[in-house]
Amino acid sequence: MNTRTLVALALFAGMGTALHLLIPGTLTMKPDMSLLMMFLGILLFPGVKNVLLIGLATGILSGLTTTFPGGFLPNVIDKPITAFAFYGIILLAGKFARKPAGAGALAAVGTLISGTIFLGSAALLVGLPGPIMALALSAVVPAIVVNGLLMAVMYPVAQAIMKRSNLIESAA
Repeated sequence: MNTRTLVALALFAGMGTALHLLIPGTLTMKPDMSLLMMFLGILLFPGVKNVLLIGLATGILSGLTTTFPGGFLPNVIDKPITAFAFYGIILLAGKFARKPAGAGALAAVGTLISGTIFLGSAALLVGLPGPIMALALSAVVPAIVVNGLLMAVMYPVAQAIMKRSNLIESAA
């Protein structure tokens, strides 16, 4: 793992944390922008070490900035597992993952996985502030749509910036 990759992943984790803190939520949902930035980091820098690093960092940072009651541990559990699941999906998807629509679709699937793991672990560890289905429909489903659309827009922009700065090689 080289220093450039570490710096880029740290920037993604930091930007995700700042966005997670600054973006206001609605009555039922606060978009998890740190999750989106984690997905972006994995797409741009795939590799087991990178996935482990950004998964753990994102889990800890989003756990520290969550507004969900007792949400630290569920975030620490959710993000690394989701990171590796997302990485596995990228490997299975092949070249489809490198297209904007593919990246958006994969982010939507990753968000579904994350929301399921988060709500399941929160239900087991700290309890939920409402019925799990209501939380899934009011928080996870809108997050799936938002993250999928944002990734489809952000991925090609980030990819172009990273290519221009010589941080990643040209994608096939």
